[in-house]
Amino acid sequence: MKIVVIGGTGLIGSKTVERLRKEGHEVIAASPASGVNTITGEGLSECLKGADVVIDVANSPSFDDGPVMEFFQTSGRNLLTAEAKAGVKHHIALSVVGTERLQESGYFRAKAAQEDLIKKSGIPYSIVHSTQFFEFLGGIVASAAKGENIHLSPASIQPIASDDVAAAMADVATGAPINGTLEIAGPEKVSLSSLAARYLREVDDPRTVVSDVNAKYFGAVLNDQSLVPGPNPRIGRTDFGTWFATRPVKN
Repeated sequence: MKIVVIGGTGLIGSKTVERLRKEGHEVIAASPASGVNTITGEGLSECLKGADVVIDVANSPSFDDGPVMEFFQTSGRNLLTAEAKAGVKHHIALSVVGTERLQESGYFRAKAAQEDLIKKSGIPYSIVHSTQFFEFLGGIVASAAKGENIHLSPASIQPIASDDVAAAMADVATGAPINGTLEIAGPEKVSLSSLAARYLREVDDPRTVVSDVNAKYFGAVLNDQSLVPGPNPRIGRTDFGTWFATRPVKN
């Protein structure tokens, strides 16, 4: 099977590419660095020739309201148009648990617009809604920093390791389109603020996490239902302790 992974050199994309290649599939890791650009359309028709499946895990370089909407709409239209011409049989997109509940956020409005394009494209599809990745905890902390304090919501989250996300994406890619949404999450439900505090302790960061019910997450105020999956999600194997103990550490 020929599978094209858009965003195939990023965190989730590279791990998904590796898994699918080990299974014996022909996999193209597509990105601007490889000459494939979903914003300009460069290289799309060439890399999609003969493709059975396309996995889109690309993310916007900017989370500001205007640019992020422009990215997901332009990229989505260009990619889906090229897929229709190439006869792609299955489009898979990685999105976020809670997207439909967080529409006060420009980022989540853009993800909803991307999903709407997919649903209306006529191409068989599967949308994977993931909870937050453990690997992004440092970025979440940085975005919420106010001096020595980190203001984060105590709302519930159920974070997942990127390896478990990649495993799910690879499984969906080799299965039939569901023409719907699959939710994936980690094995532990915790509060965002308490997990951030644990993360800071583990990395010996002396800053203080302030639990703040009004703290916004990508522009949206959270509650305990905002970022957790509904009934019967696919559950990853890796908890925070295991992930932290085995994560690659940059020198």
